Amino acid sequence: MYTNFFYTLRREGIPVSITEWLTLMEALSVGLADSSLSGFYYLARAILVKSESHFDQYDLAFQKYFQGIETPAQLLDQVSKWMENPLPPKMFSEEERNELLKKLGLPDWESLKAALEERLRTQDGAHHGGGNWIGTGGTSAFGHSGFHPGGVRIGGESYGQSAVKVASERNYRDYRSDETLGVRQFEVALRKLRQFSTRLDGLKDQLDLDDTIDETCKNAGRLKLVWTRPRKNSVKVIVLMDVGGSMTPYANICSQLFSAVHKSSHFKDLKFYYFHNCIYDLLYLDASNNPRKAVKTEDILSSLSSDYRVVIIGDAAMAPSELMMSDGNIYWGLGNEEPGITWLQRIAKKFPYNVWLNPLPEKYWDRVHGYQTLKIVRDIFPMFELTLEGLDWAIKKLMVRK
Repeated sequence: MYTNFFYTLRREGIPVSITEWLTLMEALSVGLADSSLSGFYYLARAILVKSESHFDQYDLAFQKYFQGIETPAQLLDQVSKWMENPLPPKMFSEEERNELLKKLGLPDWESLKAALEERLRTQDGAHHGGGNWIGTGGTSAFGHSGFHPGGVRIGGESYGQSAVKVASERNYRDYRSDETLGVRQFEVALRKLRQFSTRLDGLKDQLDLDDTIDETCKNAGRLKLVWTRPRKNSVKVIVLMDVGGSMTPYANICSQLFSAVHKSSHFKDLKFYYFHNCIYDLLYLDASNNPRKAVKTEDILSSLSSDYRVVIIGDAAMAPSELMMSDGNIYWGLGNEEPGITWLQRIAKKFPYNVWLNPLPEKYWDRVHGYQTLKIVRDIFPMFELTLEGLDWAIKKLMVRK
């Protein structure tokens, strides 16, 4: 029954062999997938995918083949039943959202958890379109496809991007390292960072191509070679990249920049970290945002020198609670004693050479959902569009302290 999945993987460019496929079939026959779709997802990926660079293609193939087959959120079986037959997503206007924000305010995470526990004890069935019970399409703090300025999304997809916590599995699309369209242009722009390098003492034994062309033109076209001392590679860069949620539509352009940065050879040191929506106590080593593959943000701040250039990539649009609240971290089970804005301010203070690249066109910055947090982030970091022109301006900004 999975034969067509094999061909779907091959069409996505994953080099799956017959031997690996037979190994997967043998693993299924002895029950290693635990008769669940998520179990099959991880089992097949472990056996069939040889490199993490193919995880993106694997996810795309898996989605295409198993589209429409869902595994219910593992919060509680009764909650899964309540979320069946949901209302269509209700899109609230900006005026309605602002009114609800004034009326309901930002929640306290401890009281929010207590309220959820109370609903689980007392709710006796499905409720949709309301403002109190766990359900869909309304203004309740618990459910999905509605709006609450700071609630818990249970299952479903993100529409209003206002949830304080998400009680369902979150899969993030990694940024691919094999993108070619636009990568060359990004590489050329990044080379301007070489201006931070210094000239070594010693012989002038490196051809200065630009000055050679200039002097040859001045010499009536007769070749005049100009030599210079080689540069010492002293550029150190930290890239912090937002993944998942509202950043998913921009995965392609982020992949281009990701590829360009990794292909660049003119950095003395390059460090890549990931986050989701806002930076808190932890930064992640890959796009899965797995706490087991994370480092403490405080350790990075204390161990690295302030001459690193920091480039942050994200849309900066999130629920106000994620930026301004303690325990604003959207991950279920992870808290933060200090709000995200505190960590952003620390990064900006520690590394005075910093920029923020936003894939969202600038014309939408003042009216997109989450414009309030976007404006606050702009007050902390110089922000530019994630375009070639924007990157060019950002690199110029990196040459001077904020």
